[in-house]
Amino acid sequence: MLEKQLGSHGDIDVINWPVLRCSRAARGIVLFLAAVLTWCAGAMAGAGSDLYQAQAIVTGQGEANRIIGFAACLEDVLIKVSGAQRLAGDPRLVTYKSKAKSFVRAFSYHDQMSGKPHRDEQGTRDRPYDLTVDFEEKKIDDVLKALGLKPWRAHRPRLAVFVEMKQAAKSFIVTSDGKQSDLQRDALLAAADRRGMSIVLPSEAMLAQSNLGSAELKSAPSSTLVPVTADQGGEVALIGQLVWDDRKLGWVSQWRIEWNGRTYRWRVRGGTFDESFRRAIGGAAQVLSGNGNPGGRG
Repeated sequence: MLEKQLGSHGDIDVINWPVLRCSRAARGIVLFLAAVLTWCAGAMAGAGSDLYQAQAIVTGQGEANRIIGFAACLEDVLIKVSGAQRLAGDPRLVTYKSKAKSFVRAFSYHDQMSGKPHRDEQGTRDRPYDLTVDFEEKKIDDVLKALGLKPWRAHRPRLAVFVEMKQAAKSFIVTSDGKQSDLQRDALLAAADRRGMSIVLPSEAMLAQSNLGSAELKSAPSSTLVPVTADQGGEVALIGQLVWDDRKLGWVSQWRIEWNGRTYRWRVRGGTFDESFRRAIGGAAQVLSGNGNPGGRG
């Protein structure tokens, strides 16, 4: 009989199977189980971090900055757990954010300048840190209940994201492997993680094979785009276009997603493409979680 031995590898439990003499059929079962475990690990990693965990950038490890970080993380966790992007900036959160520390289960720091010498006499006061915060699940659920919301525990469809970037005469579609997409790809992945979603992007070869360009993206129904990323697990298409506005010195974006026979559209005016991506994926999560239309009423 096979016995499972659990070992520790960082923050991940690793399953080590002892080497046994067994039949070909038994070896096949072991290989199958290993493949399933590997697939599950990949799927979980793609879905982002724990829903009740969030991260903020703070300066130093002082109490004052930590409290500010707790408040920012609390808003992100409430949005991530519920799928309700409309909570961003909601004035009802002010009271909860002022006592965010009371909802925290644990927190940790990661020095963004790890390995670099301290340049200030205080040592760590002015260094940037990633503050990771874990919140008490029941307390977060209770806050959502008080706000008239609930945790989104149903399956979260993997978004197939098709985004065109347009600045003056230059334009391109963000892909999983294009060099010119590096910054946008990283920003999209970070936005998905922050909102508790998983995404896939088309490769350049996929776009070429499907004959997809900017003109096609503007009018193509989701049903024709999802199959492009089907091999990567894409389930629902999120389509967007970002256009640089010289007057506002920011990106103006428009987004659409089709869900349950209805098309939802919304716009994000000005700002960085990082912020546009956060609001786009957050808007998609709001639709898919049943929390309403990100573009207004409905």
